[in-house]
Amino acid sequence: MNYTWFENLPNLVTDIPAESIVSRTIYADANLKAVLFGFAAGQALSEHSAAQPAIIHILSGSATIQLGDDTYEAESGAWVHMPPRLAHSVIAKTQVRMLLLLLKQDGADA
Repeated sequence: MNYTWFENLPNLVTDIPAESIVSRTIYADANLKAVLFGFAAGQALSEHSAAQPAIIHILSGSATIQLGDDTYEAESGAWVHMPPRLAHSVIAKTQVRMLLLLLKQDGADA
């Protein structure tokens, strides 16, 4: 049986340069794309949306997450499922490690 195992996701992004955001695709298949992000404190993904459903999981740090008209202060362990085309943004208050899951619909590209 094939599977993918990561013992410690946050440790896959160890060097986050100041004033930078780094990303690493850790898994992709016909149904899912998993991207691990590392944000330096103060860095942001400006408002955008995705064509497919997505999940954000804050693995470490704290961030402000905007979901449509709602704003949340997210800490380690925060998790959100977003429907397609929901405008959202992420602003790192501290150094943040975040897992993004893009859920492909009918095998569409993420």
